[in-house]
Amino acid sequence: MLKNTRNILTLTTPEGISFSFPLAGPVIRMFAWLIDIIVIVGILSIIGTVLSLAGFLGSDFLNAIFLIVFFAISFGYGMVFEWFMRGQTIGKRVMRIRVMDEQGLKLKFSQVAIRNLLRLVDIMPGLYLVGGVTSLVNSNSQRLGDIAASTVVIRYYRVSEPDFDQIVGGKFNSLREYPHLAARLRQKVSPREAGIALSSLMRRDSLEPDERVNLFGEIAQHFKTKVDFPQEAIDGISDEQYIRNVVDVLFRTRVGSVA
Repeated sequence: MLKNTRNILTLTTPEGISFSFPLAGPVIRMFAWLIDIIVIVGILSIIGTVLSLAGFLGSDFLNAIFLIVFFAISFGYGMVFEWFMRGQTIGKRVMRIRVMDEQGLKLKFSQVAIRNLLRLVDIMPGLYLVGGVTSLVNSNSQRLGDIAASTVVIRYYRVSEPDFDQIVGGKFNSLREYPHLAARLRQKVSPREAGIALSSLMRRDSLEPDERVNLFGEIAQHFKTKVDFPQEAIDGISDEQYIRNVVDVLFRTRVGSVA
């Protein structure tokens, strides 16, 4: 489930955990596009120089080749970079924005292809007028290509590597007393689920007390269905401490080292 509030996209996972993403507006997207244009012009200039060395092939033939290359680079540039760089081009990386599925799912190549092919419509009649106006009136700042591909463009901020000692604390981890069950937990938990657990701990201090208790109660219940640890391993610890223990098992192969 998703909703938009004041240029913030909120995604709620099936586990009931909410994540917020600031949407990238038309201005920052325009700057990213201008950077990409500079890169594309640079690539085309290099190709044009190489083709000029093959003048013996004839100017008409070389012009035809350059025209084909021009369209291939213009539209293929975005597809290739957004697919292999997980929703980013060089311009998007510089401006710290990224394309993502509007439901938070893994971005598909078909989505990348659709949004880049429809760029031909968004750019009309020039200077991205159609796409710019559409993103201004759209609640999720989507241009036509994004609407058709079910994608959004979000802003992200560079964060430092989390301090696992601070996150999980120095308390005794009762789950590590059962190494075979801890190994089974690592096998059954997906990277997405592990990320949810880690993110909840990283933002726990920003939650209201009731929200904090409810959040960790829901997450703990979810992880307890993954592996059935003996009762003595979970007796006397809060749901939040249980999640700390889970994160410790998932992200650190041994005490003091990050997996």
